[in-house]
Amino acid sequence: MINNKKVVVIMPAYNAEKTLKQTYDEIYKDFVDEVILVDDFSGDNTKNLARELNITTIVHDCNKGYGANQKTCYRAALKAGADIVVMLHPDYQYTPKLIPAIVSMMAFGEYDAVLASRMLGNSALKGGMPVYKFIANGFLTAFENAFTGEKLSEYHTGFRGFKREVLENLPLEECDDDFIFDNEIITLMFYYGCKIGEISCPTKYFKEASSINFVRSCKYGLGVLGLSLKYSLAKLGFKSKIFKPGAKKLDRSEQIEYYDL
Repeated sequence: MINNKKVVVIMPAYNAEKTLKQTYDEIYKDFVDEVILVDDFSGDNTKNLARELNITTIVHDCNKGYGANQKTCYRAALKAGADIVVMLHPDYQYTPKLIPAIVSMMAFGEYDAVLASRMLGNSALKGGMPVYKFIANGFLTAFENAFTGEKLSEYHTGFRGFKREVLENLPLEECDDDFIFDNEIITLMFYYGCKIGEISCPTKYFKEASSINFVRSCKYGLGVLGLSLKYSLAKLGFKSKIFKPGAKKLDRSEQIEYYDL
């Protein structure tokens, strides 16, 4: 716990056997109350290794997608009584050593959510991020900032933290089940008036680190552009699946029901 807040780390996993233990071993257990891993029907030994490490493990009975994996993670974390939830990919691309810093930014009431940015500083390329990914990341982030009116350094990080109230109030069940979910949750936070902080995070690119292929990257990029346009239209009063006209600022006294696992 930090400031009497229960901290739960979630790991959306898919074929993470080779990097899971290394990632888990670097989590400061003094600051984290529970770790929950959701295995999205991996073809390797991820689920068994997670159980050997005494990680709370949930296994999908089929591959449901990255966004659907996160939804299961968040439902499980809320059910476990988390006050703060940190999403950490088990592929060891992001350092777990930053968890105390991320949590502290929320535990003392400064932010509703925190993103660990690879683009702050000069660590992305030094950490091995491919040049085309670096350029695409920068372009998409600039595009999203232009349409949201915000100034984030990165929208595409897989290392992020949320206060319980954010996850309870946003319509996450209506969001996409694939990779665009990551961007939907950020734009929803802006739409509902959440305060988002950022922290600089080094990154490591290597063979075992997860990555989507070029075709899926293109699909993701187009999805990001479309989402930014929908956000702008929603601010003008046009309805979409996740953006509702006249939406109120985040009200922490109102909570949506989450389905049991």
